[in-house]
Amino acid sequence: MSIARRLVLALALAATFALGGCGYNEFQRLDEQTKAAWSEVLNQYQRRADLVPNLVATVKGEAGFEQETLTRVVEARARATGIQATPELLANPEAFARFQQAQGELSGALARLLVVAENYPSLQANQGFQDLRVQLEGTENRITVARNRYIKAVQEYNVLVRQFPSNLTAMAFRYDVKPSFTVRDETQLATPPTVDFGKAPAPAASR
Repeated sequence: MSIARRLVLALALAATFALGGCGYNEFQRLDEQTKAAWSEVLNQYQRRADLVPNLVATVKGEAGFEQETLTRVVEARARATGIQATPELLANPEAFARFQQAQGELSGALARLLVVAENYPSLQANQGFQDLRVQLEGTENRITVARNRYIKAVQEYNVLVRQFPSNLTAMAFRYDVKPSFTVRDETQLATPPTVDFGKAPAPAASR
């Protein structure tokens, strides 16, 4: 092996150890990890959005059901699915916040629909509605799990971005802090909606 080739190999090895020591390889791993976690969040949100049309159609068949509640669900779904959830969204905190708010509004609208539906005995006896309700509740649980995994992945990644000396690598290769779901958002999602049945239309009699 020539001296020049040995020198090139030595420089390549030195560069490899330097990049590994400053966190470059870890950035690669954690960046892919956050992308995978984000994809799962989107999959579960899409799964929920796909359930909404059938749920709304089933509830529409209930005579006298509160129209405002249905309208809120339809409009919230339109806003949530109208935001393009591309990978670039993770590099834009403002866009991420809008996405988060839209999904939170859909969560609240669906929660209200299910609460209002409890005031209609014929809906509670409708097997199709109950099947959709079970699917929706299961999907909400999957959303929670996926969101928690994403939050954990982002926390690991953001720590690497901020701590020394890996923060120097982050600046050199433009690894920026990624946005995450906020504690305030988690609290809002966990708060049951308030429904005043005294102002709601009278439920239809059981058939």
